[in-house]
Amino acid sequence: MNVTIRKMETDDEIRGKAFVHWKSWHESYAGLVDPAYLAALTLEKCEKLAFQWPDNLLVAKDGERVIGFVGFGESREIPDCGEIFALYVLEEYQRKGIGSRLMEAGMRQLSVYPKKSLWVLAENRKAIRFYRKYGFRPDGSAARSDALSADVIRMILD
Repeated sequence: MNVTIRKMETDDEIRGKAFVHWKSWHESYAGLVDPAYLAALTLEKCEKLAFQWPDNLLVAKDGERVIGFVGFGESREIPDCGEIFALYVLEEYQRKGIGSRLMEAGMRQLSVYPKKSLWVLAENRKAIRFYRKYGFRPDGSAARSDALSADVIRMILD
């Protein structure tokens, strides 16, 4: 396994990111979100989204195959705060340090911000444990996603 992390640039990388988005949701969120939402989340829909928003994304690649990604940028809600918008790794590559490498790369991109935030499914204990390793803690903000039929919580690092 020869994993590299780089800025997403090519159409093949964008399509690979879309596949990881689609596959990861189906692998990780079954039982956590509305099954109808997952059924409607098609690879084609993920490709359309990936081509619409190709910026601020780093991909993890095993050779030429995209196996994970992290999305980051300025927080939409908190002034002077960076945000991790998404972090996904294909299930077959999980528990191999790739998520950690993506998280660290995303955090380096956000190093200009004194605070960082992210949103996570309230029932996604695995992800919450992962983010706690980096110092993130719930800040008390929560919301209900009707589309997902699930609750989400915000975590902060300051």
